[in-house]
Amino acid sequence: MFPQSSAGFHSLLVKTGLCYLTAMKAKAVVVVDPDIMSGTPCFAGTRVPVRSLLDYLEAGDSLDEFLEQFPTVSRDQANAFLELSADAMLKSLPQAA
Repeated sequence: MFPQSSAGFHSLLVKTGLCYLTAMKAKAVVVVDPDIMSGTPCFAGTRVPVRSLLDYLEAGDSLDEFLEQFPTVSRDQANAFLELSADAMLKSLPQAA
């Protein structure tokens, strides 16, 4: 129909998505507050410990199963936490000289 317009729209969607992911990573995904769960690291805006997600995944459960059990955690939060965790782990590995 409008090939140039739809290509521009697609590009805008990609840019918007990338900006959203960057903002999500920059925003606090995990909160450590002594007044929330005695300082246990929790997903921001919830009382759900991030360890719960790791426990689910270690047990072989899917992300969907975790999100069904903890509806206050968004998929974006869970994904951002996993990405940040992976980045931190990879940075801590020794690099080849």
